[in-house]
Amino acid sequence: METRKENILLKKSEAFATRIVKLYQYLINEKHETVISKQIYRSGTSIGANVAESEHAQSGIDFTHKLSISLKEANETRYWLNTLHNSNYIDDTGFNSMKEDVEELIRILVSSIKTMKRKNDPAISIQ
Repeated sequence: METRKENILLKKSEAFATRIVKLYQYLINEKHETVISKQIYRSGTSIGANVAESEHAQSGIDFTHKLSISLKEANETRYWLNTLHNSNYIDDTGFNSMKEDVEELIRILVSSIKTMKRKNDPAISIQ
């Protein structure tokens, strides 16, 4: 039986999606905020969905593309977290914790994308 290496990125992005769902419920039920909450819900859960899709990518290029979409969604999620914090919808503690998580996802995604681009085309210089 083949043992499969644990996908840390998938595990962390799924945990983050769960936090986003809970944040969305809090914003809707407690703060009665319906516009930004939908935006962060969409982008924050999309990170892990695209990581999950990447597991069955058809090629290295497809894999990199899915991770690149996840990275864009993570950046958007960071934007909405900042907006919610600056608008006093979330406190410093919640903001700092969630921002740490999204920053970690961004670092992992950037590293993974760089690695895959080097594998796909070693002549590419990535900064």
